[in-house]
Amino acid sequence: MSYQSVFHPDLFKGQVFIVTGGGSGIGRCTAHELAALGARVALVGRKSEKVESVKAEITEDGGIASAHVCDIREEESVKATVKAIIAEHGGLNGLVNNAGGQFQAPLTGINQKGWETVVRTNLTGGFLMAREAYTQALSKTGGAIVNIVADMWGGMPGMGHSGAARAGMVNFTQTAAVEWGASGVRVNAVAPGWIASSGMDNYPEHMRQWIRSLGDNVPIKRMGTESEVSSAICFLLSPGAAFISGDCLRIDGGASQGGRVWPLPKAKNNAPYNGFHRAVTPKVLSDD
Repeated sequence: MSYQSVFHPDLFKGQVFIVTGGGSGIGRCTAHELAALGARVALVGRKSEKVESVKAEITEDGGIASAHVCDIREEESVKATVKAIIAEHGGLNGLVNNAGGQFQAPLTGINQKGWETVVRTNLTGGFLMAREAYTQALSKTGGAIVNIVADMWGGMPGMGHSGAARAGMVNFTQTAAVEWGASGVRVNAVAPGWIASSGMDNYPEHMRQWIRSLGDNVPIKRMGTESEVSSAICFLLSPGAAFISGDCLRIDGGASQGGRVWPLPKAKNNAPYNGFHRAVTPKVLSDD
């Protein structure tokens, strides 16, 4: 099988995109869809084995990808990685700023090191990647950047460090859209809600039942798929979004729209879209 994208097969033919956090989850899925649409994809991650594995998958499926090890929190590493990608692929058309991470803890349980580590990963790293993509390539040719944030409207109890960083990333998106627009660079964000992705398996055992119940708190009564996030990212990178910049698209089934105070009846007609032929259900959501 191959990726069953809703977009035409040659949408990104000959273009080059960086996907950070491309070794798993939403990043892996997005990289596959971009490659299936004709793009050359540069996978960036901290662990060589993960990005190399996805590179092998894409190559097996007939796509073109390269793997790059980089800690996006380190400025010199980011500069060197972006430079190497441009040299290898002959240019750059866009960036998917997907890398991120956090741990569950109340605010009183987060020390300074933990706070700063999450902020550096989810905010500083995204800024560094975007700045280098812009200064080294996109400022000259134009292009698009999509920053992946999170549903932090109304706060993120239990993950306040991530919520603060993601809110900062939305504001950075808005600022960059203004400052870089004259260069033909569009900057947008997507905010995934509860998505059935491999990252769910990284949380501790005591959160298992809570994770499995998340879909009940969504108006359409299910979690989203990685493909549903990837398709939105691909749209924002595409010519169809040529007049969209500085926006943040929430991909959460309406969960962030005040549903907490409205009774949610049993849903119908809510079938998911899953075009990713290599998608794997997170272990935490699998039947025991």
